[in-house]
This record gives sequence, structure tokens and C-alpha cells, in this order.
Amino acid sequence: MPRKPVEANGAGQTSLGRPDFVGRFGLDSPERREAVQAVAARISEAGIEVVRIGFVDTHGQVRSRAIEARHFAQAARNGMPFTTALLAMDSANIIFQPVFSRGGGFGIDAMGGAGDMLAVVDPATFRILPWARKTGWILSDLYLVDGQRCPFDPRLILQNACADLAREGLAFVAGAEVECHVLKVDNPHLDMADCTQPPTPPSVSAPRHGYQYMSEQVVDGLEGIIMPLRDALLGVDLPLRTLETEWSPGQIEITLDPLVGVAAADAVVLMRNAVKQVARRLGLVASFMTKPALPNVFSSGWHLHQSLADGGGGNAFAADGVLMSDLGLHYVGGLLKHVRAATAFSNPTINGYKRLNANPLAPKRAVWSVDNKAAMCRLVGGMGDPSTHIENRSGEPLANPYLYMASQIVAGLDGIRRREDPGGPLDDPYGQTTKDLLPGSLMDAVDALDRSELFRKGFGDAFVTHYLAMKRHEIGRFLSTVTDWEHREYFEAY
Repeated sequence: MPRKPVEANGAGQTSLGRPDFVGRFGLDSPERREAVQAVAARISEAGIEVVRIGFVDTHGQVRSRAIEARHFAQAARNGMPFTTALLAMDSANIIFQPVFSRGGGFGIDAMGGAGDMLAVVDPATFRILPWARKTGWILSDLYLVDGQRCPFDPRLILQNACADLAREGLAFVAGAEVECHVLKVDNPHLDMADCTQPPTPPSVSAPRHGYQYMSEQVVDGLEGIIMPLRDALLGVDLPLRTLETEWSPGQIEITLDPLVGVAAADAVVLMRNAVKQVARRLGLVASFMTKPALPNVFSSGWHLHQSLADGGGGNAFAADGVLMSDLGLHYVGGLLKHVRAATAFSNPTINGYKRLNANPLAPKRAVWSVDNKAAMCRLVGGMGDPSTHIENRSGEPLANPYLYMASQIVAGLDGIRRREDPGGPLDDPYGQTTKDLLPGSLMDAVDALDRSELFRKGFGDAFVTHYLAMKRHEIGRFLSTVTDWEHREYFEAY
């Protein structure tokens, strides 16, 4: 005889999180309660059984817990607990700091002992996942158990940057253009011997040949992959602009319409999750790794299109009769001035620099230009065009969207405040040998970030110190690993 579900009342109401966490710490409001109720109604009407409550970690990965849908309202009120140790993991999920110590290696008592932090859901991010059975999905903001925002929450970093812009009467507008590879899985390598940390990646093959850029035959040949991905992205209300084939075998590019503020980063998080999860269900693997170690593949990038809106919603970069407004020029000046430190966020992996150093189509120096795709900053539009914006072409696809976008705001706003002059646009970006080089490695970028007073102030000294420690731990692991190149170079010859 089936058991009757236990109702969430009395003691059951405190079974998730901390009792009335949002109320006790002043995080609630009539508007939030109404929004939570609207989500709960959608959950009920759609017959949703499971809700994935997640937050985005330092690497841009969603960490989530799946709860029974009937507990959603309780989770929204009490917060969803996650261990603080999740913020002490490097890119291989290896814990790199003493999480069981008093401050957990974070220097904050409330984060010690690998105890709880609380994810407070943002109702605006709720989606029903059309590819997962009766499943809802929602993002959250991270709080410590004492009611303070977690200073290591990447979403907070972007929220703070947007708030700083708002104090100047401006808003960040961003459109994403992200490339990735979608390849057939020939062998997933799931033997126990392959379950290392990190694990053996799958063996893959191409769904068809590449290097036939924008050929309709390639587009048609990948229709069986592209259309399910398209349906999924539209199914979660993403503002899909294009989904098309790119240069490399199995390489695609996804572009999203511009969104304002944090919503632009939330959209990239959801898009990457959707692509990977739908691809998995098709027997494929979608990888946002910049340059996979596979024969005949081309690097992928993330071109971040950005502008600022003024208080009336107009484009603050557009001005009649000139390429850009003075404000827009100063913003570009800030991007160029702070690029070496900001690259630690736009290209946060060891692998990302294999694109910047070797890809003939990637930017190499701190240069801006008018509609020249060799430049780091490409001006699109100009001369009063209401769509005038800057495209930063330096980023890698797996960058944390909150940190990448926040780095642009912090650098650009500093340029506005200091009236940085970017100089005139240059026609031959690769020929500008006197301009500053972009960092040649993650090590260079991290060192530049370490020296940046701007980012320590804009992102918070605690966050930057933590981020540097994490990246230097990853760099140390990489430098202690013997590579194929070394073995071929030295083993037999010497």
C-alpha cells in the first residue's frame, strides 16, 4: 500500500535550509513573495515533480540540488543549503584549501568546517526544462548563514558592477556570441580505471567534415543536431538569434539577442547547460573547451558584444556624425588599459591561451578598430547607428559569464571616470607591434590581476585573493604534469 506523502507543515517546514531565512534577514518583500507564488503556480500547473536549485560557482559551473517540487516554497523561504567547500574546488573539483579549519580557508568564520551556505532562489530565472522529465530549474544568490552575501558568489560580483554603473545613470547591455564543438561519442570511457579526477575524456568523432564555412551542405548535414538544440534553447525562453555551423568539424556558434545586466550572464549559463544536456541525450558531447586536443579542430571563442544604455534607455555609445560618443570612447579606453588583468576573467583557463597564441583569427594586442575582426575590440556600427557597440573578441567560451561581464564593466567604467583616450581606431591590428600584447599565458594574466588595484577594489580584495589562489593551484598542477610534448622532445633524443 503506497505511503501518503508527509505534508510540509510543523517541523517539516524547517527540513530544508534555515527557518524563514529570507524573512529573518530582511531579504523578503511583497514583490518577491508574489514572484515565488507565481513560480509555485507554474510548477503545479505543469505537473513538475523535481526542481533543480542551483548557483554558479567560480568556474561558471552550475552546482545544483534536485528537490521534490512540493518543497519549492519552503526552499524559497528557508534557502537551499550547499557546502562552502564547493567554492574551494579547482577546475578538476580538487579541494585546494583547508575547508575544515575555522574559516575554511576563506578567512570568514561563517564559512568554516565545510558547513552550509544558503542559496536564495531568484524567481526570475525559473525555467521548465523541456528535455528533462517534469523538471524545473532555477538560479540563486549565495548567502552565508549569518545573513551576509557570500563575497565569493560570482553573481554578486556582476550585481555590484551593475549597481556601480546604475549610480552613473547607466546600464550594461550585452549580447553573447559563443562557439563550441558538438561531437559524436564513440567510447565514453566509463570503466572504473577511467574514473580518475579529472576523468578520462570520451573518444569522439566528427558528425561530418568541417572547414567548409557557411556551406549549406554542412548546415543541412548537421540539421539533426542543430534543430534539437534550437528547440531546447527556445523552449527555455532564451533570446536565440542564430545557431549555425562554424569552421571546425562539429563546431557551432550560438548568438543571443542583447539583454540588460545580470540577465545577460544568466542566459549564457542556461544556454551552455542546455546545449550540453541536450547533446548528451543525443549521444553527443558538447564541449566549450577552447582548443580540444583533437586532430583537425579549430579553436572556439566567445565574442562579447557590449554597450551601455543611458537613463532613458538610449544607446550611450551612439552619437551623430562621429564613430562613438565620448563616453563610449572612454569606455573602450578602459577596456584597453586594463586588458591584461581582465584577461584572467575572459580567459580563465590554461587552455584558453592556446587560442590567443596560436589561432590566426584571435586578437593578439590591445587594439580597437572599426569592423575589423583581428582587433581585440571591434566597433560595430558607429556614426549615429542606434545599434553601435563594441565586440570584445578575446574571450574563451567557458569563461564565467558573471566575471567576464563584470570585468568589462569595471574596466570600462574606470575608463569613463578617468576619461581614458583609446586613440584612434587602427586598420591593421596584427601590424600594431607597439601596442600592448595580451597575456601569453594564464600565469601572465594572473600576475597582472594580482597587481591590479582596480579589480581588487571593483571585485573585492577577498574575492581576488581567493581567485588568485585557485588559479595558481591549477597552474601548479599543470606545471607538475609531464606533457606529451616533453616526452617526445626529450625521452629518446636525450
